[in-house]
Amino acid sequence: MSSTLFRTKKVEQSILDTEEPEHALKKSLSALDLTVFGVGVIIGTGIFVLTGTVAKNNAGPAVALAFVVAGVVCALAALCYAEFASTLPVAGSAYTFSYASLGELPAWIIGWDLVLEFALGTAVVAVGWSGYIASLLDNAGWQLPQALSGRDGADGFGFDILAAALVLVLTGILVLGMKLSARITSLVVAVKVAVVLVVIVAGAFFVKGANYDPFIPKSQPVEAGGDIQSPLIQLMFGWAPSNFGVMGVFTAASVVFFAFIGFDVVATAAEETRNPQRDMPRGILGSLLICTTLYVAVSLVVTGMQHYSELSVKAPLADAFKATGHPWYAGFISFGAAVGLTTVCMILLLGQTRVFFAMSRDGLLPRFFSRVHPRFKTPHRPTILLGVIIAIVAGFTSLSELAELVNIGTLFAFVVVAVGVIILRRTRPDLHRAFRTPWVPVLPGLSVAASLWLMLNLPAETWLRFGIWMALGFLVYFVYGRSHSRLGRQEETTVGQVLRPPGRDGK
Repeated sequence: MSSTLFRTKKVEQSILDTEEPEHALKKSLSALDLTVFGVGVIIGTGIFVLTGTVAKNNAGPAVALAFVVAGVVCALAALCYAEFASTLPVAGSAYTFSYASLGELPAWIIGWDLVLEFALGTAVVAVGWSGYIASLLDNAGWQLPQALSGRDGADGFGFDILAAALVLVLTGILVLGMKLSARITSLVVAVKVAVVLVVIVAGAFFVKGANYDPFIPKSQPVEAGGDIQSPLIQLMFGWAPSNFGVMGVFTAASVVFFAFIGFDVVATAAEETRNPQRDMPRGILGSLLICTTLYVAVSLVVTGMQHYSELSVKAPLADAFKATGHPWYAGFISFGAAVGLTTVCMILLLGQTRVFFAMSRDGLLPRFFSRVHPRFKTPHRPTILLGVIIAIVAGFTSLSELAELVNIGTLFAFVVVAVGVIILRRTRPDLHRAFRTPWVPVLPGLSVAASLWLMLNLPAETWLRFGIWMALGFLVYFVYGRSHSRLGRQEETTVGQVLRPPGRDGK
């Protein structure tokens, strides 16, 4: 039984499956498209919100270092993703990579994890987008009925119509084709990056050196009810929870890591890239480098404009400009945040549908979802199904407490991909690798250690919820996935042909 659980799908077979007409995605993306996708999904809530939260509660002006730490963790993982994506240009990202290196059960678990990660990420971002739009409408004198604006409607009923509508519109765009999605993303990302650059350039004129003193505030015990470090750290290493100091920077890094969520989504588009061997590494690494640079610059500017202890938690960038007597920038930043979250939502939804599509093509989910649209060449069935489900979830549910599941899910995927690089180097040294992760196994090992470190900084409740979702995933696999596995059925057919008794003629 253990041999079937860890059976691997050959790289050659995975690539061959992408050539079946009814399951083939259209190849239309370039390196620029991939980079835009990466920037589009990374720059979102994190840069507009998290900067103030972690500066005030964990790291002070050293939040810039926290972004660097989180960026380094992502860079280590990105180098591993780049090798896999260029060697195995198939939809599914970490799921597909795991199937080729670790085996079917680990692949299923990581695919199950990614489905949750992208679903929650999409819903959380859609709700955040709705909040920005509602605020802008209020400023213009328009106000939605309370029952259609969120959680506290009349008689206890509330449906966030804006969040649900956004998800449904983006679902339609994704069904119509990747090139259309890429064009819309390029336009929106251009606006979003322009807003960020305005914040950096304009804010630099209001920076005061005194606000950087101290750059790394002294460590302080966490007060009751305050922002605490994961109890797992204290249990394993005996360190008392604290804010600020050097440990505060690492705690902040585990929080701002949410700002980098999504760069791995670029890898899910490998099958739809014209030249994946060349363009996937460029798209993954290029988008990460651009976003890390922008994050560090913004955090240095905002903590220089206003002392970290006075920063707003909800809208630090906008309120920093208000504090310096320039409220006009606040509305401009809110507009940029609303526009920016649109692409984050769309690309997370894109990533989820591609993972779901890849799993259904392998038979681990119903094969009904593995057929592409005859005209648009997109996986329209899973896109519509998941889009409707997420729209309903985003409309009815407050997901703030579950947002950290997105972090732990992504970090878990990083660990699996890094381990997979090491294993595939040993089991298939003959494979042509257009991009090779340097210093294997040292660099992937560092990626595993860094990802696990950030996972340990997450609350114990997050680990509990993650464990429950994984246990449910095991149940679904053994009830459905294992018996419907396309690879498993191919193996049974091969064994049956070998063991079939000879006919009457002795042949």
